[in-house]
Amino acid sequence: MAASPPRSPARPARPQRRPQPTRQAPRPPVRPARPRRPRWAMRAVTTLSVVVLASAGIGHSVMASLDADIARVDPFKDMKNRPRQGNGMNVLLVGTDGRDKITEHERRKYRLGGAPCHCTDTMMIVHISADRERATVVSLPRDSYAEVPPHTDGTTGRVHAAHPIKLNAAYAEGGPQLTVRTVEDMTHLKIDHYLEVDFITFMRTVDVLGGVRICTPQPLKDSYTGLDLAAGTHTLNGGQALQYVRSRHVDAASDLGRMKRQQRFLASLIERASASGVLLNPIKFRDVTRAVLGSVRADTGFGTDELLDLGRAMRNFSPSSSEFTTVPIGQLGFAVKGIGSTLKWDPAGSERLFQSLREDKPLAPPAPKRPAAPKQATVEVAPEQIRVQVENGTGTAGLGRQMDAALTAAGFAANHQPVTAVRHDVRRTVISYDPRWDRSARSLATALPGSELVAVKGMGPVLRVTTGADFKGPASVRKVRVEAPAPQGETTVIRGDETVC
Repeated sequence: MAASPPRSPARPARPQRRPQPTRQAPRPPVRPARPRRPRWAMRAVTTLSVVVLASAGIGHSVMASLDADIARVDPFKDMKNRPRQGNGMNVLLVGTDGRDKITEHERRKYRLGGAPCHCTDTMMIVHISADRERATVVSLPRDSYAEVPPHTDGTTGRVHAAHPIKLNAAYAEGGPQLTVRTVEDMTHLKIDHYLEVDFITFMRTVDVLGGVRICTPQPLKDSYTGLDLAAGTHTLNGGQALQYVRSRHVDAASDLGRMKRQQRFLASLIERASASGVLLNPIKFRDVTRAVLGSVRADTGFGTDELLDLGRAMRNFSPSSSEFTTVPIGQLGFAVKGIGSTLKWDPAGSERLFQSLREDKPLAPPAPKRPAAPKQATVEVAPEQIRVQVENGTGTAGLGRQMDAALTAAGFAANHQPVTAVRHDVRRTVISYDPRWDRSARSLATALPGSELVAVKGMGPVLRVTTGADFKGPASVRKVRVEAPAPQGETTVIRGDETVC
């Protein structure tokens, strides 16, 4: 009761401090309607932002419910003599050929016919730095020469001695556990967590993000996957993205070229997630997380706390804080009896790479701040090796000579004898080529953005360029260069901001 007297005098003091607003009729309705609501909204947004930033867009209880949906696997069961723990966190990310949940329409549209092979289509080590400020992604070629350690077949109970295989066969032979053991034996790097993603998970993730933008300086076409992209920038949906990362017959680089495209796509995926605000939107983040976690398999230790920890790290991720590389290859086409052609890692180069991961060091030094030079597109065939005959497909006199001169200035072996085409109403420049010289045709198309490729059997090694009305002089011809291969044993590292459009 002693506390009530101090309160009673405080109440009448309030109207005495603001007598004017109570006497002026117009002001009371105006003040709560305008200033107060925005202040409340700002406080609410600020509070929500703090919560979002603290939990990477998702609450612990919600994350726990998502955690319950993850299929579990124990790839570390009974493992002994493992490598020592390094700094940071290493996640083995495995992409499997799981297409059993894909609809029949998607199978036909994206060329996913056939039965699942129960094998790994992609394998990467994702290293998250100890300060959660940097991600390093190392691609492990699936055709890498490997030696699996002694193991017991979980299905038949048969004991296998150590023997050579291709790296992706470890999964088919012994599942996640043998895969992890084999990777640890090859890298001497301790794997902390295991994530397994199938085709349907990949497609759903891209679709939930609203598609991912990629850019290609040259046309990409693969009859096996159905990929058919013109040179330029494209926003790919889930199915198209799957075609992009699976294609191996786009160029002569085969699986190594495919891994580069996978790295570029992953950088674009990070850029899309960070730029779209998905990491700051609890609903979007939940939807993306559900899409990713709905059909993945993870180790039993990868739980709610780890998900939140990764979420907080992802909050600060951007293309510039990610770096990508492929394990250095010492010998291409290393033949092994009973296995076939494999890729043999360079011992010294790969050891330097994985030592950097153990020590939690970035692979690439910070880029120097200097004016960016104009980028030249990379091609498979050097321009000076590509013979070209130009013909004018328009009614504009001299356009063929201009095209011939522009191609010559760009380094192509034009014959300096342009002719007049049969048609004079060509709108879009056409490159006609013999299918046997398709790599040369793709390289030439890179130098002529927007041109149309037309295969003509029996043409021989000379490509024909029919100039269209879209040709606007030398500025329409882009300079290109052949991408120099990395020296044997050296690690080529690219940052994410160097690969996105």
